[in-house]
Amino acid sequence: MATAYPESILISSEEVEGTNIFDPNGNQIGQIDHLMIDKSSGQVRYAVMSFGGFLGLGHSHYPLPWSSLNYDKGLEGYTTNVTESQLKDAPEFSDDSWASRDWESRMHQHYKVEPYWSQSGGMRAGGSGDLSQSGTGVSRSL
Repeated sequence: MATAYPESILISSEEVEGTNIFDPNGNQIGQIDHLMIDKSSGQVRYAVMSFGGFLGLGHSHYPLPWSSLNYDKGLEGYTTNVTESQLKDAPEFSDDSWASRDWESRMHQHYKVEPYWSQSGGMRAGGSGDLSQSGTGVSRSL
């Protein structure tokens, strides 16, 4: 079981997994199932969201660019400008997609998020790629 350290700038990935994700209207649209981390830089690149289904059956996984999420202390979850309809119309995803920069480009365009490889230092604005849940950004890398 993960241990929460509310005053720390660090957070365990165990604490991030299972965290709710909310749409622009504050409606829960899913939960973080797992994270995809760049092996070389250690930066979080994607949160794979579990969406839909009932009692764990029939749910789907949707990778969201990490830069599309912001932690909201009040909601105790991540907010995103991604809508449910965008999720349903997202580019087709398979385990092979991770190796395709073309797929990544289409996904970032679909969600209207700047690709991590074109951002300053490969990180999102505010210094993220990090997991800590301090305010609306993140402040410490894995």
